Amino acid sequence: MLLKELSSKIEAALNQQVEMEAASSQYYLAMASWAEVQGYNGVAQFLYRHSDEERVHMLKLLKFINERGGHGIVPALKQPGLKFKDLHNIFDQVYTHELKVSKEINHLVDLSLNEKDYATHNFMQWYVTEQIEEERMARHILDKLKIIGEDKGGLYSFDRDLTTFNTVDGR
Repeated sequence: MLLKELSSKIEAALNQQVEMEAASSQYYLAMASWAEVQGYNGVAQFLYRHSDEERVHMLKLLKFINERGGHGIVPALKQPGLKFKDLHNIFDQVYTHELKVSKEINHLVDLSLNEKDYATHNFMQWYVTEQIEEERMARHILDKLKIIGEDKGGLYSFDRDLTTFNTVDGR
């Protein structure tokens, strides 16, 4: 067993974030599946990529916990919702969810400073930057959908454009 360099408080908070990232991945995966079944293949591809990124974020946290002598816990997850009203609703939920994740990341940064755990604070800066980009991306997509409204041609173009739209990590 490695020497433990994480406080129990930090380890527990990081493991909560592992769960949030894993749940995010599942949430976006459910959205992608719904979009694909509805014929929005571009949206589905985008959300599948986004789901994969969230899993990578989870793994990054898990490995950090283990490297610092803690124990990264693979969480049990609740099944996400399976039905969505429309694309506007999906991306409203994406934006709201990313704001929630940002709030939790900020809590971890604050906790790491209070605990004087500067290694964790430094590690979490990547997530702070990532969340700025996640929020910007979701806002950008919502702005496009607001311009399009319910125009079928606009939604068709939007779906096609999302096929090549890079997610935050650039995939």
